[in-house]
Amino acid sequence: MTVQPGRSAGGPPGEVPGDGWVRGFAEPVTRVVDGRVREAAVPALVPAVTGGQLGDIPFANAVEAPDEPALSRRRPDGSWWDMPARDLAAEVQAVAKGLVALGLEPGDRIAIMARTTYEWTVTDFAAWAAGLITVPVYPTSSASQARHILQDAGVRACFVEDVEQTRLLSAERGNLPGLDHLWQFTSGALGHLIDAGREIPDAEVDARRAAVGPDSVATLIYTSGTTGPPKGCVLTHGNFFAEIDNAVALLYPVFGSLGGEPPATLLFLPLSHVFGRMVALACLRARVRLGHAPSVRTEELLADLAGFAPTFLLGIPYVLEKVYNTGRATAEQMGRAASFDRGARIAQRYGEAVEARDHGHSSGPGLGLRTARGLYDTLIFRRIRAALGGRCRHVVCGGSPLGHRLAAFFEGAGIHVYEGYGLTETSAATTVTPPQRPRLGTVGRPLPGTAVRIADDGEVLVKGGHVFAGYWDAATGTAVLHTDADGWLPTGDLGGLDSDGYLSITGRKKDVIITSAGKSLAPAPLEDWLRAHPLVSQCLVVGDNRPYVAALVTLEPEGLAHWQRMHHKEQLTREQLTEDADLLRSLQQAVDEANSQVSRAESIRRFTVLPRDFTEARGHLTPSRKLKRAAIVRDLAAEIDALYARGASGGPYAR
Repeated sequence: MTVQPGRSAGGPPGEVPGDGWVRGFAEPVTRVVDGRVREAAVPALVPAVTGGQLGDIPFANAVEAPDEPALSRRRPDGSWWDMPARDLAAEVQAVAKGLVALGLEPGDRIAIMARTTYEWTVTDFAAWAAGLITVPVYPTSSASQARHILQDAGVRACFVEDVEQTRLLSAERGNLPGLDHLWQFTSGALGHLIDAGREIPDAEVDARRAAVGPDSVATLIYTSGTTGPPKGCVLTHGNFFAEIDNAVALLYPVFGSLGGEPPATLLFLPLSHVFGRMVALACLRARVRLGHAPSVRTEELLADLAGFAPTFLLGIPYVLEKVYNTGRATAEQMGRAASFDRGARIAQRYGEAVEARDHGHSSGPGLGLRTARGLYDTLIFRRIRAALGGRCRHVVCGGSPLGHRLAAFFEGAGIHVYEGYGLTETSAATTVTPPQRPRLGTVGRPLPGTAVRIADDGEVLVKGGHVFAGYWDAATGTAVLHTDADGWLPTGDLGGLDSDGYLSITGRKKDVIITSAGKSLAPAPLEDWLRAHPLVSQCLVVGDNRPYVAALVTLEPEGLAHWQRMHHKEQLTREQLTEDADLLRSLQQAVDEANSQVSRAESIRRFTVLPRDFTEARGHLTPSRKLKRAAIVRDLAAEIDALYARGASGGPYAR
C-alpha cells in the first residue's frame, strides 16, 4: 500500500517502508518550571504542504490510483458498493462546473445543511474545486440558528438534505437577501448542477482549483455557542493539511493496511462538526475506504455497522458508553450480569497491564490474566466487537474525556482507543494518544507539529500549523486573529501536563465553580463520570456561591426502560420514577462512585432527578451535546434553589 502524508496535494505519495508507515515517533520536548511541566512540543512527522488545496485530493487519487475505492455507498437493500477514485473525481468535477455555471464566484460562501451523507462530501470537494468556501450548518439547527450563520457568513447558496429543511429556510428567505440559491439533495440537487454545468469547459474548474493554495480559506465552521452566539472559525486549506497529514502519519495502525486488511471506516459523526469533517478528509487523503451513516438511531446504526464492517471508528464517549451499557443490560436480561461484571474487571486489569507494559513499567499481562481474558473474550468481548461491526479494532475518541475505567475496558476487550482533544479552532485534534503508548485517563500527547503550554492559571494554550486563521468578521469579510504575538491560542480549557507530555483536561475555565466557602472545582470530571452510568443521560453540577456542590440529573431512556423491566416497574411514569426510592438508591450509588474520585469539599451532597432531559430544542444542549450551562441555570432556577432549601442535612435527594 502507498500512503500520502506530507505530499503536496496532487504530488506523488511516498512508499511505505515495510509493514508500517512511521514505526516510531518523536518524544515530546518538555519545559519544566518550578517542578511542573508547563510545555510540551512534538516535531512534525511530515513536511508542511507548500502548494495545492484540499479540492485536489480526489483528482490526485484518480490519477495515482484510479481503480482504488474512494467512497462506499449503501444500496437500498443494505449492501455496500465501492465507488472508484476516477468516478468520484468525475462527479466532483461535474458538480463544480454546475456551481460555476450558476454564477458562483471564487471566494463566495456556500452552506451545507445535511446529515452525514455521500452528497455532503461530494459537495464539499466540488465547492473547493470551484474556488468557493464551505459553511457547515447542523441539520438539527433551528431557523434562528441557521439564519444567524447564513447571515453572518454572507452565504450565497445553500444545500439542504430534505423538504423539512427546505421549508425551514424558505420561511427565512426574506431575512436572507444574499441567498441566491437553495438546493435540496433529496430532490436531485447534484444532478441539477451536473446538467447546468455541461457547457462549462473543464479548464475553467481546473484554473479555479489551481488558484487556491494552502493559505486560502477553506471553510467557516461555527462554534457550538455554549456561552454566546456562535462564532465563525476561519480554517485554511493549510490548517487541514497540517492536521490530517500528521494524524495519518502518527496513527499508522488506524489508517494503514496492517496485517493485510485494508482500512475502512463508517462515518456517523456529523460532517457539520470539525471532527467528522477532518476524518472524512483524512480518509480521502490516505485512500481509506469511507462510508457514510446518516442515522444514529441505535437499530439503524447497528445495521449499517454490521453491513459495512469497519476496521476503525471515530466516535465520542457517549457512543462507547452506550455500547458498554447496552452490553451489560443484555447480559442482565439473560441472567448473566455477574459474569459480565467479572469480565469487565478482567478487561480493565488487562488494559491497565498493557498500558504498564507499553510504558516499560512491567512485562505486561501475566499468564493467569491472559487466560482469563481469553475465556471472557468468547463470552463477552466478541459481542462488544460485534456491536461495532465485527472487524473494528481501533476507535478514535474525542469531544470529552472517556475516563480511565472505560478506556481500560475497551483495551482489554480488544479495541484500542486513541483519545484526543481539540477545538474547532484547531482543525479538530491538538493532542492524541500515540500508538502503543496509551496513558489511560489522559487525552494523549501533542499532535506532531503541535505545542501545548499550561498558563499560570491552568489554561491550556496551543500552537501549531493547524491553529485557525481567526474568527470571521462579517463586516470586513476577513479573519480576526485570536492568538497572541507568539502564536499561542488560549483554549478556555483547564488542564495539566505530566512528565511525558500527556495532557489531562480538568474542565472549562468559565465553568469553574467557587462555593461560598471559597472552594474552587471544575464540574466536568464529576459530570463525565455520572454520564457514563446507564441510568444517566445528562448531569449538571452546580454550587457557585452556594454552601456545597449539588447536581441536576436526567435519565437515559434506554437505560431507564431496562431498569424498569428488571425491577418490574414498567407501570410507573417518568414523573413517578423521579421520586422512586429504588431508582434514587441506584443513582445515589452512582453519585457515591463519582464522589470517590474527588475530595469531600468537591463531592455532590444532594441531587435531583428531572422528569425531562436536556435537549437542543429546549436550548439546553448544543448540536454536539454540550451543556449550555447559563441557559439551564436560568431555566431551572427553582429546581436548583430547592436543592439548597433544606441544606445538605435534608437528605441526599431533593424531592
